[in-house]
Amino acid sequence: MAHKIDSEKCVGCGACAASCPVEAIKEVDGKMAIDAATCVDCGGCAASCPVEAISAS
Repeated sequence: MAHKIDSEKCVGCGACAASCPVEAIKEVDGKMAIDAATCVDCGGCAASCPVEAISAS
C-alpha cells in the first residue's frame, strides 16, 4: 500500500522526497506527489513531513 500526499496540506518543502530511498516522490506544480508503483511503503516520507500531509492510502 503506497502512501498518499494531501495536496491541501502539502507546502512543497521536499522533505519527503529527500527521505525517500527509492526516489518515488517528485514535485508536480509546486506540490509533492508519490508514484504508487515505485513506493515501497517504508513510511519515511510520512515521518519526515513537517505538516503531516502524508498518510497511508
